[in-house]
Amino acid sequence: MMGLMVGKETETATTATARTTAPGRSPATATRAWATRLVVVGIVLSAVNLRPAITSLGALLEEVRDGLGMSGSVAGLLTSVPPLCFAVFGVTAPRLARRFGPAAVVCAGMAAVTAGLLTRPYAGSTAGFLAGSALALMGIAVSNVLMPVIVKRWFPDRVGSMTGLYSMALAAGTSVAAAVTVPLTGALGGSWQTGLAVWAGLAAVAVLPWIPLVRDRDRDRGPAPAPAPATEAEAPARAERQEPALRITRSRTAWALAVFFGLQATAAYITMGWMAQIFRDAGVSASTAGLLLAVTMAMGVPLAFVIPRVATRLPHQGPIVIALGVCGLAGYAGLYLAPAGGAWAWAVLLGISNCAFPLALTMVGMRARTGAGVAQLSAFAQSTGYLISIPGPLLVGVLYQHSGGWGLPIALMVGLMIPQMAVGVLAGRDRVVEDEAAATA
Repeated sequence: MMGLMVGKETETATTATARTTAPGRSPATATRAWATRLVVVGIVLSAVNLRPAITSLGALLEEVRDGLGMSGSVAGLLTSVPPLCFAVFGVTAPRLARRFGPAAVVCAGMAAVTAGLLTRPYAGSTAGFLAGSALALMGIAVSNVLMPVIVKRWFPDRVGSMTGLYSMALAAGTSVAAAVTVPLTGALGGSWQTGLAVWAGLAAVAVLPWIPLVRDRDRDRGPAPAPAPATEAEAPARAERQEPALRITRSRTAWALAVFFGLQATAAYITMGWMAQIFRDAGVSASTAGLLLAVTMAMGVPLAFVIPRVATRLPHQGPIVIALGVCGLAGYAGLYLAPAGGAWAWAVLLGISNCAFPLALTMVGMRARTGAGVAQLSAFAQSTGYLISIPGPLLVGVLYQHSGGWGLPIALMVGLMIPQMAVGVLAGRDRVVEDEAAATA
């Protein structure tokens, strides 16, 4: 199914490119079509690798804790490392992209993911494990921010469908890592180090599509940079580079989107880091708990493609925000009342709720008018949002250790869902950050 959608997107992009190319420039048309296909493949492979570093660890968290001698609080700190790295390193992505080009930065990011996943299991200490994780998450952070930018620049008239494809691939990678890490570890000899390190191979594959695009920094600024110095196709990109920097902090929509992003990320990383442990503490086996986490992540595969397409057709995305929030509240209630008895139902409901992530990415592309605006809004919303999300997983670990159960952590999750729904409605209003920043200047 994903292959058909990739082929359809590529065929559409190729056809659109051919229509705008003069009849005598077929070599240029072929080059642009080839580059467009390569970008689609690169987007999909990179998206697949943006979460296995996290969900593979969630599936083996108990084994990692035992192997490294971690307490519950330190394990909570470990689950807070992803949003911390995303906040710290994500904010650097636009500046790096301006200097080296988005393709080069994503290529380097995938290489960092490969190196981090390969080295962290064998570091031999908690500090070394955290350092290896930080390296991998640094690569994920810059790729997180630049994916909406690449989509906006290469596919400006298909933001919803391409964001859906990217989000669907991300959800697929997330769910597969959660589902197969435990059985794969057993098949490879039972060592949790091998079970975590094997995901470096998948990340290495994602480096390859970006390498040809690194050679031409201007190529990833749009679908088809023409060789002439003043063509109509280059004018928007040049004008965009000449615009003064957008004062993003003056936009209320940018702040609402940042807070919404942060609260949904809090819920997502608590789920990825702790949900398998909740089920295991309720008497569910380790392999089944991993499958339940995989079901939660797998719900994003179809919905991550559908929700962005629906969102781009609505003038206000607030109703989608509310629907996802209600599913989350129902899932948390189930985890508290009957975690083992209705485990599959709660996994499905929380998986639907976690689709606030592709919705947030879609709104990033919709709430800015230009590619430069999307880059700034993406960096601001994701970096600020991930800063907001840092305390959540850590606080869950502390509450779990000191209360001896999951009642207080689940109450925290419920308490965070209400403001997530409120700011999501504000972020979903039909307006762009450039207009708001200009109006308050």
